[in-house]
Amino acid sequence: MDDLRNTYLGQIAAAKDEATLEDIRLAALGKKGEISLKMRELGKMSPEERQIFGPKLNALKDEVIAALAAKKAALADSALDARLAEGWLDVTKPARPRRMGSIHPISQVTEEVTAIFADMGFGVAEGPRVETDWYNFDALNIPGHHPARAEMDTFYMHRAAGDDRPPHVLRTHTSPVQIRSMLDQGAPLRVICPGGVYRADYDQTHTPMFHQVEGLAVDKDISMAQLKWVLEEFVKAFFEVDDVELRFRASHFPFTEPSAEVDIRCSWDGGQLKVGEGDDWLEILGSGMVHPKVLQAGGIDPTQYQGFAFGMGIDRIAMLKYGIPDLRAFFDSDLRWLRHYGFAALDMPSLHAGLSR
Repeated sequence: MDDLRNTYLGQIAAAKDEATLEDIRLAALGKKGEISLKMRELGKMSPEERQIFGPKLNALKDEVIAALAAKKAALADSALDARLAEGWLDVTKPARPRRMGSIHPISQVTEEVTAIFADMGFGVAEGPRVETDWYNFDALNIPGHHPARAEMDTFYMHRAAGDDRPPHVLRTHTSPVQIRSMLDQGAPLRVICPGGVYRADYDQTHTPMFHQVEGLAVDKDISMAQLKWVLEEFVKAFFEVDDVELRFRASHFPFTEPSAEVDIRCSWDGGQLKVGEGDDWLEILGSGMVHPKVLQAGGIDPTQYQGFAFGMGIDRIAMLKYGIPDLRAFFDSDLRWLRHYGFAALDMPSLHAGLSR
């Protein structure tokens, strides 16, 4: 028994892992283990021999079991110490920068546009995306025969047979918000109206849903000269250039008179847009003086007040500024695309700190 004790206690002390320890346990205390076999031999001994060898075998068995348990605990402690050492972290070190999600370019550009116009005294107005036919067309001086009112261009909401209520549409522009703002706030008034709009079109530069921002200023002394200044200031701030040249081209919109398309002088250097220089022109928005019938629909006396309005696609100016080639990618929900073109979650655009950081 002394030999057994020395053999197994030595093996237990030298064991390097729990698998080796389990092999030692089976060799000593398993069904065919040496100590177990010795315990079975007690039945063949005389009573006097059992009184001598029984307590000694039980003591040996208990000693080996205790040694196994102690060694197993020691191995577990050693493994824990190794894991802790490997995963040690100095909590006094500065935190590593970690990106907390990405802001979508549409959200970023909307915030940039809002910051620029807020600096010029424009508030932000919002309205429903499902509009009545009156707000979306009639109040904006768009006649019943106008192509924009056709079902091939506009999404009309379903109506049951015999329903005589005015039709509802998914708004085709954010101009209905201008009517709602005039009816709610009256004049004088300065607001921008950003939001999603819908038209039946889909290709590389058109999607059934896209985003617009429209601006409206109404007062007693509003003129085209003020419109030009506002747009120049916006373009310089948005594209972050010191100087810009705008070109107004006569156009026609039912809700403004006179109406003008606005181009900016630019150049394309290696496929990259540079605003304010070069020999090319790029159309970016439509504008004009608010039509008297639109002012009347908004509850404002056109003999006392006049105003200007403008509108542009948020998606389009985002593509121009940040070099995004395909409008459809805005709606693909591709996280790889968003990580590439997205913006840091906590960097809020502002004129004093910079719009796009």
